[in-house]
Amino acid sequence: MRADLLTDAVEGFDEALAAVDGFDQVLVGGLLRPQPAQAAGLAGLADAVAGSPLAGRVAEAAEKTAAGAADEDHFMALAAARTALLGSVHDALVARVEDAVGRPRAEEPAAAAAGVEHPVNLLVAARSWLCDLARAGWQGIDHELVGGAAPVVTAMLSEPGLRRLAALLDGFAAELAASCPGATLERMPVRRWADLWSRAMLLTLPGADRAAAVAEATGRLLPLGVDVHEHATAVQAQVHAVFEPADGGTPRLVRASVSAPKPDTVVGAGLWQLLRPHMSLLAAVSEGRAMELDAMPVTAEGDLIWDDARAALGESAEPFTTARVALPTAAAAPVTPVDRHPTRIAVPVLLEGYAVEDEGERVAFRVAGERLAVDAGRVPAAGPLTAEAVASSAACIGLLRWDAGEFLVQPLAVERTVRKKPVAVHAGAWAGGTADKAGVRAEKAATDAVTVLRERAGRLLRK
Repeated sequence: MRADLLTDAVEGFDEALAAVDGFDQVLVGGLLRPQPAQAAGLAGLADAVAGSPLAGRVAEAAEKTAAGAADEDHFMALAAARTALLGSVHDALVARVEDAVGRPRAEEPAAAAAGVEHPVNLLVAARSWLCDLARAGWQGIDHELVGGAAPVVTAMLSEPGLRRLAALLDGFAAELAASCPGATLERMPVRRWADLWSRAMLLTLPGADRAAAVAEATGRLLPLGVDVHEHATAVQAQVHAVFEPADGGTPRLVRASVSAPKPDTVVGAGLWQLLRPHMSLLAAVSEGRAMELDAMPVTAEGDLIWDDARAALGESAEPFTTARVALPTAAAAPVTPVDRHPTRIAVPVLLEGYAVEDEGERVAFRVAGERLAVDAGRVPAAGPLTAEAVASSAACIGLLRWDAGEFLVQPLAVERTVRKKPVAVHAGAWAGGTADKAGVRAEKAATDAVTVLRERAGRLLRK
């Protein structure tokens, strides 16, 4: 890996983020009657896209907003400009990562598939609520304003094609409600809320959430590792893998995800009980085996739409062998414009021959003379991989991410030397079941918790 490329400055990078930050500060005070300092933030956003097709609309939107005369179309133009700027940052970072790892460049995404038209009234209602939020600003939010999302979300949930937007609005509203009233907040997640607002605004455009065309994948799937996303009421496991087409085509990086609702008492290794019944791939990950796919649906972005009926367990496929042999030639999937954002970057990499710098709470790898921070906080508690194992490792399969101005490595698996022999430790080792004592205890505790909850739910229903 050319680790030096991950630390070199990217031309125009700071200027783009400065324009985004300037606009985000405008949203703090609100777009209804911007102050002179906020008007400067609006002008900075317009200047940043002056050479793009958005230039005219954004310049008009910035002018109208600064004068307190903007409408919903103007707010949409501002959200689009902000998204485009972060998309350019995403593209620059991805290009830098591709140069550093030396992998094939992704092709442009396929055309969007024809989709079912959604009720326009629901999209208009969602956009209206988002514009009211923008007018009030984060400092002006209160429970009445935030509560306006509830009927919109409820109506959207009955439309399968709108559930993506409904989930975004529901989560956004919940975060805002927990922070009301905004006038009393000492600190707020300014960029995060601006991210959620601008993304939701774009998704209210008809066709913006239309899925990319779906193809079929037939061949061998070689898992690399599992990334676990956990929330108090939901959990998702995302398997990163290399797909080798049966026709001998170029290997591809793909993902397969499974999600499930969960009670907040189910944590750690107990999460796998909720996920296993929905995806046989987890068993293959746990056993270190490949899977043979037969016409498995896959999007242009490399997301497998998992169907157990189209997959069968294959031969042994050790992830570090896959990372050393198949990963270097695997092409990354393209990213659709609406999804281009720096936080979305998660590139599988293999690191070897590094020195570990253990700084107590933080660990870093010294790769080819360059320091690469390790995001040990993302290592899930649902597996045997620990910060201690990472600190004593000699090789690592991880996801290269970008956060807070630097590239980080999120470990998915490490190799360490035990009694002069290399031993692999995987974050997803317990995905398909385990005989590990700690894992067995955690699963038993989760089983007991679910049993109690079912009994209580049964008593409530009987009443």
